[in-house]
This record gives sequence, C-alpha cells and structure tokens, in this order.
Amino acid sequence: MKQKQRIIFFGMVAVALILAACDGDSGNNSSETEGNNSSSGEISSSGGQVTSSSSDDFSSSGISSGSSSSSDFSSSANGSSSSAKTVSSSSSLVASSSSVVACSNTYGANTVTDCRDGQMYKTVTIGTQTWMAENLNYADSIAMPNLAGNSWCYENIADSCAKYGRLYTWTGAMNIASSYQSASASAVISTPQQGVCPSGWHIPTDDEWTTLETGVGGSGTAGTKLKSTGGWYDSGNGTDSYGFSALPAGYRYSYGSFYAGVHAYFWSATEYDADDAYSRYLYVGTASVYTGYSKAFAFSVRCVKD
Repeated sequence: MKQKQRIIFFGMVAVALILAACDGDSGNNSSETEGNNSSSGEISSSGGQVTSSSSDDFSSSGISSGSSSSSDFSSSANGSSSSAKTVSSSSSLVASSSSVVACSNTYGANTVTDCRDGQMYKTVTIGTQTWMAENLNYADSIAMPNLAGNSWCYENIADSCAKYGRLYTWTGAMNIASSYQSASASAVISTPQQGVCPSGWHIPTDDEWTTLETGVGGSGTAGTKLKSTGGWYDSGNGTDSYGFSALPAGYRYSYGSFYAGVHAYFWSATEYDADDAYSRYLYVGTASVYTGYSKAFAFSVRCVKD
C-alpha cells in the first residue's frame, strides 16, 4: 500500500513539474510574440492593427522607426503602441501626434506641385539655383501648428492669396515657435531650413539671396530684372529678364496694417540678431534689390530647391 502511495505521489509531482514548465514556455512564447510584433511595423490601437504600405521611417518624439517595409509607431516612454493616426499611400505618411508630413511633390516642365495641398508653382533655374517663380501660399495650421496666427492673405481677402501668395511672420516662415520673434533661434535653425516650404525645398539664406543677385548682374540692377512686367504701381514694372516674376505683394505690419503695390519683400533664413532677420525687398521705380532686417513684419516666401 505504501509502495502504491509513493508511486502516486511521485506521479503527481511529475505532473506538477510538467505543468510548471509549460506555463514558463507559454510566457516565453508570449514575450517572443510581442517582440516580433514590435519589429514588424504593426500598430495596435483599441485592439486593431494598421500596417503601413509605405517604406518611410519616422524618428521623432513618440515615433520610432521600424523595418524598411513598414513604420512602427510606439511610445518612447513605455514601449506601448501610440494612438497616432496613420494615413498611408505609396508616397505619403501623416503622423498626427507630431504633425510630421512626408510626401512626394510632382514636377513638370518648370513647375512643382506641392503634395501637401495640391497647389502648383512655376519654377525657374537661375545659375546653379532653382527657385519658385511664385510666392508660397501654404496655410495648413493643423498640419503645421506654427502657422496658426502667423500667416495672412493681403487685407485678409482670400483672392489676394491667389494673386500674391501669403504673408508670413519670420517664425511662421521658418516653422518655429512664435517666441523666436524676439529671441535668437540659432539653436533650432537647420541648414537648410525647410520651414513652410514643401519637402525638398527650403527658406533661402542671406547668402543664397546674394548668389541670386550676383547671378543676374548684381544688386544694383537686380530689382529691375527680377520684377514682374505688370502689377506694380504707376507702371513701375520690371523686365522680368529671368522669369523670377516678383510681384508687389507688400507686407503686413505687426499691428495689422497691410501695404501692397509698391514693395516686394521676401524672408531669408538668416538671423541678424534676436529681434531681426535678413530679408530682401524690391521697390517701385528703383532698379536695386535691398536688404532689410526687422522681424516685426509679415513678408512673402520664395522657396529655393535643396
């Protein structure tokens, strides 16, 4: 009888050890599954999975890059899945948590179509540089929060944006916080600085404006050569010798007044000091291109290709 009890006891112990080992294997399998999911670019949110068809990877706050065939968006704090929405196509991804937009612009014969909003701009190559031959008119402050309250149509009339493009504060043009209107932004400016421009384009530096002036014969005559052949006050038009087609879009002063018809002002990405940044302007009735400095205005943006 005791012999049978010992056999039964050892049999129960053996079963218990087998069950414990199975539980351990189950935990390991669960851990491996989670690890594999993390590296496969799957996004789990509210029990669902979204797999991106794009090959773009994003590394930003709360966004970690995944494999080359998909994007893995996970929280940098705890490794859990992010609630960021993903809009995917063969050429674009939008991560709402960081307002990162990457897409492919469409190029034609001397044109570029901004993939962010579908607007087409004429382009012109002068020397070694390719410029937009129209003022930028990008206004999506949801995709680019730094634009909120930092860009306007002339006199707040939508048709003016179709004609002149938008007027941007310096920080709006640079796509940085408004606090840098009166503080040095050297720590947050890149070279090149894409700013409000489409992907593959950037805000021109002071040196790039100088290169343009030199390429058309120098600042003393560049104004006439870069102005459009129509639209300037009192027939103060230019020859538009290179197709740059600068229109007198004017500017907006910080307290809200607008001025147009006699000036064309353009931002550069280069600061002069905490309160000032270099700009360029053309004036009716004069042949030159001039250099300005103050951040207190809203000016036009001409993007230059990377």
